[in-house]
Amino acid sequence: PKPFLLCLLQVALRIRPLSDAEQEEGATIVAHRVDDQMVVLMDPMEDPDDILRANRSREKTYMFDVAFDFSASQEEVYRATTKGLIEGLISGYNATVFAYGPTGCGKTYTMLGTDKEPGIYVRTLNDLFRAIEETSDDMLYSVSMSYLEIYNEMIRDLLNPSSGFLDLREDSKGVIQVAGITEVSTINAQEIMELLMKGNKQRTQEPTAANQTSSRSHAVLQVAVKQQSRCRDVLQEVRFAHLFMIDLAGSERAAQTQNRGQRLKEGAHINRSLLALGNCINALSDKNGNKYVNYRDSKLTRLLKDSLGGNSRTVMIAHISPASVAFEESRNTLTYADRAKSIRTRVKKNMINVSYHIAQYTNIISDLRCEIERLKKKIAEQASRQLNSDRADIRNVQGKVSAYIIFLVSEIQSAF
Repeated sequence: PKPFLLCLLQVALRIRPLSDAEQEEGATIVAHRVDDQMVVLMDPMEDPDDILRANRSREKTYMFDVAFDFSASQEEVYRATTKGLIEGLISGYNATVFAYGPTGCGKTYTMLGTDKEPGIYVRTLNDLFRAIEETSDDMLYSVSMSYLEIYNEMIRDLLNPSSGFLDLREDSKGVIQVAGITEVSTINAQEIMELLMKGNKQRTQEPTAANQTSSRSHAVLQVAVKQQSRCRDVLQEVRFAHLFMIDLAGSERAAQTQNRGQRLKEGAHINRSLLALGNCINALSDKNGNKYVNYRDSKLTRLLKDSLGGNSRTVMIAHISPASVAFEESRNTLTYADRAKSIRTRVKKNMINVSYHIAQYTNIISDLRCEIERLKKKIAEQASRQLNSDRADIRNVQGKVSAYIIFLVSEIQSAF
């Protein structure tokens, strides 16, 4: 078998509904979803009476793995983009999901959602813990999470904001790590949800003219899953994988957001990191494959190195506004998303074989005896439940027969 699999980056597109501000401005709809994969963008500035450009089409068509319009529910988006990654995750395959697009286009709604309509974070974690629970009889799991933001090219721990700014480190194997990040270990979905909500309240948000709750930072949720058999053996297989879920800050133009001072500086840092991401996408999608990929231009691209061109099954959910006033931003987003379709990642199962020393055999035997006792107890409980159920069935039948006999006797007596 091959040591790795070549996987194309999966690209989805989501078109949000027109906002109240866009409707008040008299904006028209220029982005249309044609079917499950096709999106058409029309140029609102083109003059149909212009003779010189009469033969040029006013429409540009884009094809994606899946496309959604404003009628798509959070559940539909999750099922089509992320749900399929969970089975691979607990088998040892890394996965990444990130939301991309201009500010105010619904990235945070898709990833975080609301209490009534939870997003990809919540739905993924719920299904992950459900899958762990279904296989917990045979497998032993450990799950840990960390949550950080990249704000003005500085990394901040959202689970422990008082720790200050953190540094990126690269180990001897080339794996990028955040030094000093808080990692919380749990196998309780509710506990992770509470930590996630707490962390999100620490995230930097400020109102702009384009979005009243604009995220001024990139938020990165990392979940690490380790799996091993409950039955310890002399040679044991351990699988581990990382899931990245990333809500990027939106690209923006100062003219549209009307930013000044601190907001303007934030926008410059956001655009710088997204430009670095765009450059990486351009280089990775280059047909010749000779282009140098500069991941070191920003901390965002260094963190996403494996997700974009390394060992990860990756999904990109691009977001656009359908409004004519957002045409330029929509076109740029669609162009980058279209290029990203040709990015290939080399995916392999993260697995190590742990060989135990002979001195540990006593512990292994002890663990195996405990496991046998646990399984015996479980079988006894199931047999007891089955016996009680059978007795209940017998009593039920006896009751019905007695009632029928009483009924017959009363009928006979009434007849005489």
